[in-house]
Amino acid sequence: MITLANPWLLLLLPAPWLIWRFMPPHKEQVAAIRVPFFRMLTEAAEETPSVGATVLRRSKLQMGAAMAIWALIMLGLAQPERLGEPIVIEQSARDIVLALDISGSMDERDFVGEGGARQQRLAAVISVMKDFIAARDSDRMALIVFGSKAFVQAPFTEDLQSLDGFLDQTQVGMAGPNTAIGDAIGLAVRTFEASDVDERLIILLSDGADTSSRMTPINAATIAADRGVVIQTIGVGDPVASGEDKVDLGALENIAARTGGAFFFANDAEALGQIYAQIDEMTPRITKSTSYRPTENLSWIAAGAGLLIGLCTLSFLTIQARRRTT
Repeated sequence: MITLANPWLLLLLPAPWLIWRFMPPHKEQVAAIRVPFFRMLTEAAEETPSVGATVLRRSKLQMGAAMAIWALIMLGLAQPERLGEPIVIEQSARDIVLALDISGSMDERDFVGEGGARQQRLAAVISVMKDFIAARDSDRMALIVFGSKAFVQAPFTEDLQSLDGFLDQTQVGMAGPNTAIGDAIGLAVRTFEASDVDERLIILLSDGADTSSRMTPINAATIAADRGVVIQTIGVGDPVASGEDKVDLGALENIAARTGGAFFFANDAEALGQIYAQIDEMTPRITKSTSYRPTENLSWIAAGAGLLIGLCTLSFLTIQARRRTT
């Protein structure tokens, strides 16, 4: 499909004719030679003297070429464009922060994997988390890891494959041996300050109780709720253990409830995978679509045709003039 970007310029097509029709002709005075006995010369030549004015006239070829060139100039300025097929771009309308506990207790090998083999908690969690990330097409995601301190391992990105590399580099204890759930939530909320979408989700996974946060998890969850952030919490580990190795299921459930999220508990890799599937169903992918049609500017065709006509006409008139003088 071909359209004109500035079709109103075609209204100027009759401008040369209007100027020729209604504007006074251009007059130019030039020097002349006074000839003695002018009257005698005109009588001898049997001519009638008149006012010394010469009106230049163009040939039909010149007029036709001029009209064609003017029309092509106006057509080029109107910018003819060829429209391509519509291209739809889907952008994420939601940002997700994954907050992953990598405290010392995540080194325990009590997760049951495929075939009943015992796995390290962190390794099993990362394996299932990668599958969840791969299914989040078009979502923007960020990764926060926390132990005694919380750190942004990966800022918001649409390149979800890059998160696999960050997860592979994550090791138990690299953020300290303790658990700072409140700080992790606070850091996730601050991470959303760079987000301009309305749908904001935190998926928090921990296997212990908060022991080193400067802000309590409940206060952090309240702040998150005030800013429209939903937190889904996942507890892993041993709820009957003691000390920091005991997962605080009550706190995780309370965090989720305060933000309108849900709490889950997983004691093996299969259950964890089912939990991520439930979260996927509860929070389906949200996108906003924008579309555009690529355009190809065709003005160069009109400009090239006008130039070609001008050169051909000029060449023809030059050859014709030379033939007359020879």
